[in-house]
Amino acid sequence: MRYLLDTHIWLWSLLAPENVKDVIAQELEDKENELFISPITIWETLVLAEKGRIELTPSPNEWVITALKLSPIKEAALTHSIAIKSRRIELPHQDPADRFIAATAWENDFILITEDEKLQKATQIKLFKTS
Repeated sequence: MRYLLDTHIWLWSLLAPENVKDVIAQELEDKENELFISPITIWETLVLAEKGRIELTPSPNEWVITALKLSPIKEAALTHSIAIKSRRIELPHQDPADRFIAATAWENDFILITEDEKLQKATQIKLFKTS
């Protein structure tokens, strides 16, 4: 399977694995699955660190670089088509990060792994079901 991880799922898997549901953890550990994150996830991670909502050491930039080197995560390209779809996707809010992440899943036919109830309302994307 080809999964796109929402920002919180990626961060939880690295910083707080106890927050990741067992069924999600199994998918993340399955070597047969391809795991992707959007560049928007990196941007969102750095913003969270800047706001003091997460602590990344030795520095946020170094943490991100190391995390990307050590994890099996692949980069999902950010394209013009995704930018267009970010405005077409049906979501109950205008959060740009969520819109780009959902549009990336839609464009690439990824299954999105998220616990975000607002993102789970996007009708154009496939979602990983935890129940």
